Amino acid sequence: MTTDYLMTIGLVVGLFSIPAMLAAYADLRFPRGPMAAFILSAATIALAWVLHPGGYSFAELPNVVVRVIADILN
Repeated sequence: MTTDYLMTIGLVVGLFSIPAMLAAYADLRFPRGPMAAFILSAATIALAWVLHPGGYSFAELPNVVVRVIADILN
């Protein structure tokens, strides 16, 4: 279940870093913070992918996110 949390955290951070990168490019400044967040997100997703026995499939990712949200709410 720990790898599910890592995968979800990586996906959420990566999702939020993309608009921040686009905003930085629109303001003509270098996106240091958003780029660091995106790299951290990619590393977290890769770590979860490697540590999960058998790996993850793309079809399984929505179920992983829902499991983590359900676990947090309960």
